[in-house]
Amino acid sequence: MVADSQPGHIDQIKQTNAGAVYRLIDQLGPVSRIDLSRLAQLAPASITKIVREMLEAHLVQETEIQEPGSRGRPAVGLVVETEAWHYLSLRISRGEIFLALRDLSSKLVVEDRLELPLNAEEPLLDAIVSHIDHFFIRHQQRLERLTAIAITMPGIIDTENGIVHRMPFYDDVKEMPLGEVLKNHTGVPVYIQHDISAWTMAEALFGASRGARDVIQVVIDHNVGAGVITDGRLLHAGSSSLVEIGHTQVDPYGKRCYCGNHGCLETIASVESVLELAQVRLSQSMSSSLHGQPLTVDSLCAAARQGDLLAKDIITGVGNNVGRILAIMVNLFNPQKILIGSPLSQAAEILFPAISACIHQQSLPAYSKNIAVESTQFSNQGTIAGAALVKDAMYNGSLLIRLLQG
Repeated sequence: MVADSQPGHIDQIKQTNAGAVYRLIDQLGPVSRIDLSRLAQLAPASITKIVREMLEAHLVQETEIQEPGSRGRPAVGLVVETEAWHYLSLRISRGEIFLALRDLSSKLVVEDRLELPLNAEEPLLDAIVSHIDHFFIRHQQRLERLTAIAITMPGIIDTENGIVHRMPFYDDVKEMPLGEVLKNHTGVPVYIQHDISAWTMAEALFGASRGARDVIQVVIDHNVGAGVITDGRLLHAGSSSLVEIGHTQVDPYGKRCYCGNHGCLETIASVESVLELAQVRLSQSMSSSLHGQPLTVDSLCAAARQGDLLAKDIITGVGNNVGRILAIMVNLFNPQKILIGSPLSQAAEILFPAISACIHQQSLPAYSKNIAVESTQFSNQGTIAGAALVKDAMYNGSLLIRLLQG
């Protein structure tokens, strides 16, 4: 996040307590003040003060709770009030940008998907600002109070200061001050996170890893990377660090990567690299059903599912390369589950066993014996990952305090 200043000790306690109370109301509501005091382990007077401020800011509202078997007056419970609060969630990807309005419940209000050319003369930063301005003009009738902007994107990113050091696909991006520019332009806080980390957060909050304490999520798409949930929290959340398995060298003599090294996992396992390999293999072999049709991820996966040996071999190779790196990560983090987010998951019956075999062969049996390799609930499209950034900022209190202060 691009912040004005760091809170003092007392302010930090207030922020943490308010965030904890909001989280309980959001997850358990309707919930009584008595239960909030017990669950948050805060004094009733503290709960009363926090709840009063949230009611005055229209962030929560009261409702009646009829306890089962109770004949008396209904208890007063609290639920979050979300519809009057909107935020802008952006996803920047290869050649396209998604822009969406969501309310504080993460419900989608409206979403646009637009082209973002790779080799345009206009600088990427200017194009993003222009897209945001035109989005607000198009949808001004649906916009309630704007609270924040959340952006997810690939690249090497300083999430604390909102600086994008480099991006794949957009060669002109060098030290792009995206967070500062948008904060000054719109006047609202800006949260920027690597798309893989944000997607991992979304799965933990809303998706396939909800409730799990320790998870490794691997993304195999235009870029390759991992997010790690350890003890219920995203590893390196709020820092410029990332679990950069995509830039782990697997072939010292391999293709040059945008990060500056050669033979990174991303140069072998990204969907573009996989399709390049498939094209080369097809030129060397006539015995494949892929001949005579457009070569895409969809057609490659369909051919593999139908038993095409060349397609199966290519997808198995991806699984082996990713699985070897995952085996090391299993030894380091001892996860409950591993999630795979990839368009190649269309051939999960081929990809996942290859990954699992490497993990079981190359990691500690005590760690790997009960691990399940599963697919993510969400895809690497749209703006749900940005929703996770805003939800997290409400839960940790950083955005909540700003809204309480008006």
